[in-house]
Amino acid sequence: MFKRRRYKQQLTLQDRLSAWVKQVQQQALRLPPGPERDALLKKARQADVANHLQDWAKSPELQPPK
Repeated sequence: MFKRRRYKQQLTLQDRLSAWVKQVQQQALRLPPGPERDALLKKARQADVANHLQDWAKSPELQPPK
């Protein structure tokens, strides 16, 4: 049986996503306009939306359905 390799993350998922979004946006800005740049910006937007959804899901104003 294989032993699972465990790794304790030092940063939260939100912090890692935010850092990745910034890195990808900077990388995309260095590329000329085209499909590759658009794909990178799309991935960055999706990760940013996921990050905001996490904030929304944890917000104290969120009420359970009645």
